Amino acid sequence: MRRTNWAGNLTFGAGRVLRPSSLAELQRAVAGADRLRALGSAHSFNDIADSPGVQVDVSGLPATVEVDGAARTVRVAAGIRYAELGRRLHTLGYALHNLGSLPHISVAGSCATATHGSGVRNGNLATAVAALELVTADGDVVTLDRRADGDRFRGAVVGLGALGVVTSLTLDIEPAFEMRQYVYEGLPLDVLDDHFDDVVSSAYSVSLFTDWRGPRIGQVWVKHRADDPAAGTPPPDWFEAKPADGPRHPVRGMPAGNCTEQLGVPGPWHERLPHFRSGFVPSSGEELQSEFFVARRHARAAVRALYGIRDRVSPVLHVSEIRTVAADELWLSPAYRQDVVAFHFTWTRDDAAVRPVIALVEEALAGLGARPHWAKLFATPPATLAERYPRFADFQALAREFDPAGKFRNAFIDRHLPAA
Repeated sequence: MRRTNWAGNLTFGAGRVLRPSSLAELQRAVAGADRLRALGSAHSFNDIADSPGVQVDVSGLPATVEVDGAARTVRVAAGIRYAELGRRLHTLGYALHNLGSLPHISVAGSCATATHGSGVRNGNLATAVAALELVTADGDVVTLDRRADGDRFRGAVVGLGALGVVTSLTLDIEPAFEMRQYVYEGLPLDVLDDHFDDVVSSAYSVSLFTDWRGPRIGQVWVKHRADDPAAGTPPPDWFEAKPADGPRHPVRGMPAGNCTEQLGVPGPWHERLPHFRSGFVPSSGEELQSEFFVARRHARAAVRALYGIRDRVSPVLHVSEIRTVAADELWLSPAYRQDVVAFHFTWTRDDAAVRPVIALVEEALAGLGARPHWAKLFATPPATLAERYPRFADFQALAREFDPAGKFRNAFIDRHLPAA
């Protein structure tokens, strides 16, 4: 049977897919395999989750959600998706600090690849991890804790599946909160030259959407916590942009009903932080995706560099999203020790036409030290990755320690993190 990722641009080559229903069954599967990789929600656009041997789907493990109110943490099953986790946490009176654009993605896969939301003070989703449990190459269960394991823990959280199969994660939580979301249209690109930080710092989470065709940002999605005094009626002129007069989808022509509630209607955090509703498919899947992160201090230069190649980018682009992510200490996080701005590209699903443009984007951002999103399409060579990720060699050593025989290696790991 032909098995593909979510977008359908990649056919998995693994000979078998196992879906264990217990930890013991998973341990036996891992110990007995020669080559094996964990499969999350298959929302990666490259072969990071593929294997020359076996893929393991952890969604069959018990759907654990165990709250520790005193510690302000929740222990969750690796395969649970953010949509379900958000609903269950909110019912219990708790929240996560942030969510990605899609609530359909799994917790373990998102954290392993440093997937993120937006907000100048918000770290990526992996920064909420306080502990993780994984099955290592010989079938043993290992737990790594933020306090007890320090540096090794910070190396393992964004682990790209190279250290073992994550079975559960313990996440920081906080009291549940409500949010209001507004969309503004027609932000002049020139405004970002002088007011980039003002724009992206104006709310809890801010996303800018553009097709790079002209001198304006098409939409700005502004997400306020409801207790923020700025969450009231939107101003009629916000940095020269105007409030949208109805719900919007980031991609022109797509139904706005697929998107989370706008126009300032208050609602729970898990129904406002994502851009898309959990009950709807956000798009047809007819797309490819790339994303590159540069230090936030280079945001204006990056915007100008990308606008300079708009004639090559826009013909193969559905939409581009600009977000911010706060600095962290996770070795393979694109925000390692620097506040970053993320430039996301949702391309048409035409690999032959898109690949040269991705290379052009990488070239345009190369002088700004751009780091790629691990689960999307990029061509940054290992030597350049090693330069841009200061703990790159340390992670290679950690992977050898956890997996000396290379059981969890695959073509993606060999290509981007070759064994020393």
